[in-house]
Amino acid sequence: MVTITLLITFRRYLNLPIQYFLQRMVSTSPPKEVQSIRKWAEGDPTRRAKWWYSTFHTVTAMIGAGVLSLPYAMAYLGWGPGTMVLVLSWCMTLNTMWQMIQLHECVPGTRFDRYIDLGRYAFGPKLGGWVVLPQQLIVQVGCDIVYMVTGGKCLKKFMEIACTSCTQLRQSYWILIFGGSLSHGQIDGVSYDYKSTSPTDFMFRVFNALGQISFAFAGHAVALEIQATIPSTPERPSKIPMWKGALGAYFINAICYFPVAMIGYWAFGQDVDDNVLMALKKPAWLIACANLMVVVHVIGSYQVYAMPVFDLLENMMIKRLNFPPGIALRLITRSTYVAFTLFIGVTFPFFGDLLGFFGGFGFAPTSYFLPSIMWLVIKKPKRFSLNWFINWGCIFVGVFIMMASTIGGLRNIIADASTYSFYT
Repeated sequence: MVTITLLITFRRYLNLPIQYFLQRMVSTSPPKEVQSIRKWAEGDPTRRAKWWYSTFHTVTAMIGAGVLSLPYAMAYLGWGPGTMVLVLSWCMTLNTMWQMIQLHECVPGTRFDRYIDLGRYAFGPKLGGWVVLPQQLIVQVGCDIVYMVTGGKCLKKFMEIACTSCTQLRQSYWILIFGGSLSHGQIDGVSYDYKSTSPTDFMFRVFNALGQISFAFAGHAVALEIQATIPSTPERPSKIPMWKGALGAYFINAICYFPVAMIGYWAFGQDVDDNVLMALKKPAWLIACANLMVVVHVIGSYQVYAMPVFDLLENMMIKRLNFPPGIALRLITRSTYVAFTLFIGVTFPFFGDLLGFFGGFGFAPTSYFLPSIMWLVIKKPKRFSLNWFINWGCIFVGVFIMMASTIGGLRNIIADASTYSFYT
């Protein structure tokens, strides 16, 4: 915890929103809020990104710890339904990504650079904030909690492989310290039958599996901020290079997600772990490196998702409590937030259950159906047209995934906690 807190507190610009960092990657000019008359200007120094920048940032926003649980989700859904849900999620979220890109400049001369800005335009200044902001906070805090658990488990696995003679520490200690190998082949006696459990438990586990898949399809929460770094003119609006980059990102997503899900399930069947890296045994050096790379990934990703939360907390402390800005403010707010996510992660280190719960509660709305609702409100497609049916289909499927996986994830956390020895 101390390590993460120090990294977060003393890095120079971590109290700034994520859009600032995306812009700094493509510009050396100081950040500034340009006037609407200049937003169409090709030479705007804060908007110089190319299409491949959107590919890079979308890939890094989407592909994360969620991919590790896809084989486990397949174990409850099975070959047919599991593959269908994966393909459906890929297609649905690609469609909603396209909608977000199109809505970025749906008002001529205005660019909605943040998800909440678009939400306020679609639903009104007050309702838009209440609809979008809680979902973004759930995504950010949920990711940080999951990354705490992921980092601790992978660090523990790395040390078990790298130092077999060392005294093994409890998993809780590794979480505290932190705050697909095809050649492996199939395991002996692999089975693809559905897991043996009660019908009620199986139903909730299936619901949870839907949330695990939806957790893997992130990226929409920062799509508008990524597009905000791309220049735009009336002749060549930003949606053209952004969509080109998004297609590249989804192609990379497909060649990562589908092999991991299917090969992982093929190799381990119903016995696959909720984190597939925990099930791999050899080659030892490769598995150790993979776990170490996951640790490196989640250390950086934790800070990316935490930065907007820090900004919100520090502004609240300054405005409502008249707390003076400075190092003391950062230490208090950031240490408290890290301690909170650490406590939840250590207390409930159920990787698969947390993915299902947060995947349904946070990621399903932002990635599956909120863009479709905003599209209906803003674009107003003709009733009973193909566009109208597609959007309502996304809304119904997305709402079902949100409700089912949230209930399933919460129930599984409670069920697993009832038989779990805490802080072991």
